[in-house]
Amino acid sequence: MSGTTRRRTRLAATLGAAAALALTACSSGTSDGGGQAGFITGKAGIATAAPGSRTPAPAIDGKTLDGKPVALADYRGKVVVLNVWGSWCGPCRAEGKNLQEVAQKYRDKGVQFLGINTRDVDPANAIRFEQQTGITYPSLYDPDGTQILRFPKGSLNPQSIPTTIVVDREGGLAARAMRALSTEDLEKMITPVLAEQK
Repeated sequence: MSGTTRRRTRLAATLGAAAALALTACSSGTSDGGGQAGFITGKAGIATAAPGSRTPAPAIDGKTLDGKPVALADYRGKVVVLNVWGSWCGPCRAEGKNLQEVAQKYRDKGVQFLGINTRDVDPANAIRFEQQTGITYPSLYDPDGTQILRFPKGSLNPQSIPTTIVVDREGGLAARAMRALSTEDLEKMITPVLAEQK
């Protein structure tokens, strides 16, 4: 193999790995996590983990789109709905109002929504997106995907954009959907976790 061919092969492998890590997909598809044990994916493409086998959520923290500090740990004791999104993502636009509607409905029932905005180079685009969709819950600004890469592999981690993850009251990864969600699907993810004993 010539030096040029070896360099091209290494470059292709490097670019492939970078693309996988960057979560560049903006899709409404689903995945079962590559057959990893510990969780199951139902017919609606919602993967769930039983209370005794949940992976702890990573330490997600940083600044919101408007510059305020926020951390997932701030909401310990609540059911937290994490939504990974970008203003450039069509499916994210489709589900934005659904997320806000369910966030409002469950706000006084012990549920907190927290967005993770990714791959928006200018936060102004993300802020405009939130204004257009009426979203009022906070979103971490994560343009390079640092927060997303904190999720352990083989867990209910985000693998595409949008992804919605439900974190239980103890900080365990309880459910995940990797597509745009209707209000009904969001409630199907939240209500079983909310019904678990405190």
